[in-house]
Amino acid sequence: MVRLIIDNKEINVPKNTTIMEAAKMNDINIPNLCYLKDINEIGACRVCVVEIEGINRLVTSCNNVVEEGMVIYTNSPKVREARRINVELILSQHDARCASCVRSGNCSLQEVANNLGIIEVPYEEDLPHAQWTEGFPLVRNYEKCIKCMRCVQVCDKIQDMHIWDVANTGSRTRVDVSQNRRIEESDCALCGQCITHCPTAALRERDDLDKVYDALADKNKITVVQIAPAVRAAWGETLGVSREFATVNRLVAALRKIGFDYIFDTNFTADLTIMEEATEFLERLKNKEKAKFPMFTSCCPGWVRFVKTQYPDMVENLSSAKSPQQMFGAIAKSYYADLLGVDPSRIFSVSIMPCTAKKYEAGLSVMRSAGAGQDVDVVLTTREVDRLIKAEHINPFTLKEEEFDRPLGVSSGAGVIFGATGGVMEAALRTAYYFVTGENPDPDAFKDVRGREGWREASFNINGAKIRVAIASGLGNTRRLIEAIRNGSVEYDFVEIMACPGGCAGGGGQPIHDGEELAYDRAEVLYGLDKINILRFSHENPSIIKCYEDFLGEPLSEKSHELLHTDQRAWELW
Repeated sequence: MVRLIIDNKEINVPKNTTIMEAAKMNDINIPNLCYLKDINEIGACRVCVVEIEGINRLVTSCNNVVEEGMVIYTNSPKVREARRINVELILSQHDARCASCVRSGNCSLQEVANNLGIIEVPYEEDLPHAQWTEGFPLVRNYEKCIKCMRCVQVCDKIQDMHIWDVANTGSRTRVDVSQNRRIEESDCALCGQCITHCPTAALRERDDLDKVYDALADKNKITVVQIAPAVRAAWGETLGVSREFATVNRLVAALRKIGFDYIFDTNFTADLTIMEEATEFLERLKNKEKAKFPMFTSCCPGWVRFVKTQYPDMVENLSSAKSPQQMFGAIAKSYYADLLGVDPSRIFSVSIMPCTAKKYEAGLSVMRSAGAGQDVDVVLTTREVDRLIKAEHINPFTLKEEEFDRPLGVSSGAGVIFGATGGVMEAALRTAYYFVTGENPDPDAFKDVRGREGWREASFNINGAKIRVAIASGLGNTRRLIEAIRNGSVEYDFVEIMACPGGCAGGGGQPIHDGEELAYDRAEVLYGLDKINILRFSHENPSIIKCYEDFLGEPLSEKSHELLHTDQRAWELW
């Protein structure tokens, strides 16, 4: 242990602890902007500087370790003056129109500046300007970038995609797409992790709220909205509502107040996905000599973009099943339109997703299976729906729980765990076991696929057959797994991949909490909902059974292939 004094408080911390971490362990906050633990500890912003007795210069606390006997001051007059100047210089190159900023009230730069009492910037404003591709699902605002390098490091170290880099030199330096490419020319998977780790609004999702408002105002449109599994674990966070109170049924109530005609659950089509995907997996096992193995899950469009750009020869390993989002859109404009007795063109299909890549997926030219335009018309992130609730002046604390509409609002616990890494695999194995044996397994028989490791594996015995599975979340882990498959060091039958660390619960469209990773906390909510659900198996969902009886026929039928499956080789990247 190392003994030192911070702000007149004697403390003991382990060796090799940074000054910032030592302070944090003892409830002493040192402000910072560029710091991300174990990812970006470069001291670039100079906001975390501290004064150490016996050293003339100020030192950055994020990347300097404690030493025996150190006497440190985190907020001395010298520190405050330097910190204030550093932030003022950053603000001189930052678009500070906070009133019209999507991150206002949730911006680290805004918070640091406010805490320092900065009300004027004495330096001449010098904002960088650059063009961005209009309409791209991910938006970069160069005028708000503080060159903290977080997006670069997250993309490099966590996602292993290397989309961002430093361009130009001197005063013209900016963070931009690497290799002098335009964003649409890059390999960007649209995972959105750069957005959730940006301390300002230099990165954000494309805002599609106006399209939703237009549809709600159109009396000829029937507005149908679906809520993704992971959204229910996070939508209340930026509204100040606890997870216990912010149930999905209160979100249903909010959406009814806003004016949506029908509110459904993406969990319904998560169950539908399992029916199709589990059947496809078993069919591949029957024809193992001809089929591509391992079979990859296909729910995550960020992962599909990744495999298309990085390993195009393995696209055929993907399940042909569409994601639950796209299955829902196709079912809403076919099966549900029939139930309503309306022309499918009248249905305006909205999805609320924890994801930025879903905006891309919904716009693909091949996602028009129902014959009424795009199957999903608009995708809103969790952040966008929170902004919608605020814009409609809805007090979430006054909301009473309301039920989903039927039949597309009925779902199982297997559907809800889609939002956690490993959830798709677990749900698929539950139903695959039933299809093979005619009996339900223990609902938790496959819980070994759960966990926090970025790449994990398990094996299970189903009716005498050994099934080897793997799960990866985060594209860096995904690359390691695929390289291991390619070099023959591992062998699997079924693999689940999610582009975002922790799965959809940690998606790029989820609420932003600077410096906090909440994917696994949110996942625990989803597992809890599965545990208390009367239905734990997708194949027992009565609305799914009826959908097959009355409309689809059976899994992998001609109708199912037409509406619920896709050929990812035909997906355009932009």
